Amino acid sequence: STWGFWNKMGGPIRKEKSRPHKAISAGPAVVAEAHRIQKQQPKKEDSSKHTSQIQFAKSLGQHILKNPLIIQGIVDKAAIRSTDVILEVGPGTGNLTQKLLEGGKKVVAVEMDPRMVVELQKRFQETTLYPKLQLINGDFLQTPLPFFDVCVANVPYQISSPLTFKLLAHRPIFRCAVLMFQREFAMRLVAKPGDRLYCRLSVNTQLLARVDHLMKVGKNNFRPPPKVESSVVRIEPRNPPPPVNFSEWDGMVRLCFSRKNKTLGAIFKQKAVLDILEKNMNTVCSLSGQPLPTKAIKDIVAEVLATTNKEEARSSKLDQDDFLSLLAAFNAQGIHFA
Repeated sequence: STWGFWNKMGGPIRKEKSRPHKAISAGPAVVAEAHRIQKQQPKKEDSSKHTSQIQFAKSLGQHILKNPLIIQGIVDKAAIRSTDVILEVGPGTGNLTQKLLEGGKKVVAVEMDPRMVVELQKRFQETTLYPKLQLINGDFLQTPLPFFDVCVANVPYQISSPLTFKLLAHRPIFRCAVLMFQREFAMRLVAKPGDRLYCRLSVNTQLLARVDHLMKVGKNNFRPPPKVESSVVRIEPRNPPPPVNFSEWDGMVRLCFSRKNKTLGAIFKQKAVLDILEKNMNTVCSLSGQPLPTKAIKDIVAEVLATTNKEEARSSKLDQDDFLSLLAAFNAQGIHFA
């Protein structure tokens, strides 16, 4: 799939074991699994009606947003319509879920922890909102996504990058996503050329979507508080998406940002880089039945950089148009990155 590579894009992440996707009804198997996990955890006093016996698992990124003003602000920024199907990732105990149910037509909530699924059922099953709630117990990264109009989520921080690109790969294209991320990750998403945090993640995300920083959220607005500050961003996919071979694009951008403050001339003179490009060129020529070029690969690369005026350019200063023109120039000379 042309989209498979997106899960590898962006900054470093900590991967977790995947659990199989299970669509949920209020069945005994889920309750039994939740009770089994709960027995393994020491009980903890809590004044919350819906979380009285839950010890939150930091390994699953469980930091429950508790400030009602922040929750309402997120919902307002999502501009939810009464006809919207809303996707929520990691609903936890349902503080944000309730506001989403009140505003939209339906909420599809993907939750990995069966204990939280039980809490959500307890919270909503006796209310008029329950028929609008679809619960899915499983790993979001392994779960086939249904149709949705808007995604709103307090994202488990360790899956921020693959979650972002899984959403951007989803078809049909959704209207927008309003997502809570770790502050530094959020600032990388919105960084511009020349910014300290401008990186491959910035370039790849902004190729596919418009990204705006909405608000900062302090750590004390969560229970338990995380070790880092957070931010809310709005991601609006470009529709239609740009006419670019994304594997080629990411292959080139990955090389350019391997040393983002070096000149492109220095990066593309490295023997390891030239060897990769020559191997790719030979493969393409072989598959297409074209003759191999008579020029040395280093001369072809130097010519491309000279004609595009990029030999002295640095990736940290280049924008989307610069990278697009560079990729087109390389491809025109038979140089490919995937």
